[in-house]
Amino acid sequence: MWFAKKPLGTSSVETSELVEHARKSPSLVTAVNYNVRFYPLALHARELLHRGVIGRVLSVRGAYIQDWLLKNTDWNWRLLVEEGGELRAVGDIGTHWMDLVLFVTGLRIESVFADLATLIPVRQRPKIAGATFQGSEADIVATASEPIQIKTEDWGSVLFRFSNGARGAMCVSQVTAGRKNQITFEIAGSDGSLAWDSEHPNDLWLGHREKPNELLIRDPSLLAPGIRSFTSYPGGHNEGFSDTFKQLYRAIYGYLADGDFSRPKIFAGFEDGHEELLLCEAILESHRAEAWVPVRKNLPSPRDGATSQTES
Repeated sequence: MWFAKKPLGTSSVETSELVEHARKSPSLVTAVNYNVRFYPLALHARELLHRGVIGRVLSVRGAYIQDWLLKNTDWNWRLLVEEGGELRAVGDIGTHWMDLVLFVTGLRIESVFADLATLIPVRQRPKIAGATFQGSEADIVATASEPIQIKTEDWGSVLFRFSNGARGAMCVSQVTAGRKNQITFEIAGSDGSLAWDSEHPNDLWLGHREKPNELLIRDPSLLAPGIRSFTSYPGGHNEGFSDTFKQLYRAIYGYLADGDFSRPKIFAGFEDGHEELLLCEAILESHRAEAWVPVRKNLPSPRDGATSQTES
């Protein structure tokens, strides 16, 4: 068993080597820490799409929004290219959003058009390094020693063309006041739509044209049978961010215990981690070229094992 925190590597060259090594070892199970998949209603939304409840996917939109780097005195190692890589908001939180949406829809992203921005180009690096999210602004200002030019993005917007012809849009921001850790998606289909917001993780909105819209409140008895095991509490007892890690690890250990490593994994593997690097590289290239850029293909799609209604 190989388990990795994302990103899987610093480049697709590195991650492709890891994927190839794993494929040469059939008994080796790989996993990447994409925990957001394991909100119960995100899993249920995936089941609804795969059953064709909202028809063919037409468009996807959403965002991953935070405010922890809003001030020019906010500091973290991720700000620096040499420590966190050339993509920050996209690489850190955008990859979570893309993994979630690709997992839920079962689609592939064929090409991207990206616009990235460093909205706070100069930040104050404190003399004494503090823990992420800790310390008041006054404390940081008092210890600030030098201005640092920032080359990683605070904000990004990316358009997508999906494998079934659908269109999509993602916005990421680490400088939106009041949004601590909000992940959203809305998926529009030919027969309906659905939407989810991590700040209200126990609600799934279902949109209809010819009847009243619905709000599904998380309750194990109302979820798809295969999803019920990924929720630990009865209806009315909220589950949140920390529970997603528990359910991720439960899925991994359950897969190992089952022993059939030929069946598709519900958790992200090294192929998924490699695909996220391919997406990030295409996004960065698109931003620099100010043009649509095709995403290089993974080998084969890590999502091909799950039957989906969304491409038909």
